[in-house]
Amino acid sequence: MVDLAGTWRFTALEGADIDGALRATPFLTFDGDGQVFGLAGVNRVRGTWRLDGRTLSFGPVVSTLMAGPPDAMTREQQVLRLLGEPSTVSAPDSDTLELDGVLQARLVRDPHAGDEPA
Repeated sequence: MVDLAGTWRFTALEGADIDGALRATPFLTFDGDGQVFGLAGVNRVRGTWRLDGRTLSFGPVVSTLMAGPPDAMTREQQVLRLLGEPSTVSAPDSDTLELDGVLQARLVRDPHAGDEPA
């Protein structure tokens, strides 16, 4: 079984590497109690998650409603779309997570994702 607990930073969406300001890089933090929170690109998100075998589903997910630069908003829409449908999860290693569903994504374990820049 894949261990999702912790913070994961998106490194690719739909085969395209995510680059840009670290502050705007999407990330998700999975708590062991089924809660998830993070950043979709511009807005903060919070909701629930469930892993059934290799199928990851998110319950109701809410987000703040701020606007941002067009590229960040496009990335955010992709992340929100991914959170809206079940995905198959695989973990090539303990620090990499791949999601394959309505979109494909690659995430890496990063306990500092979401930290305020120094």
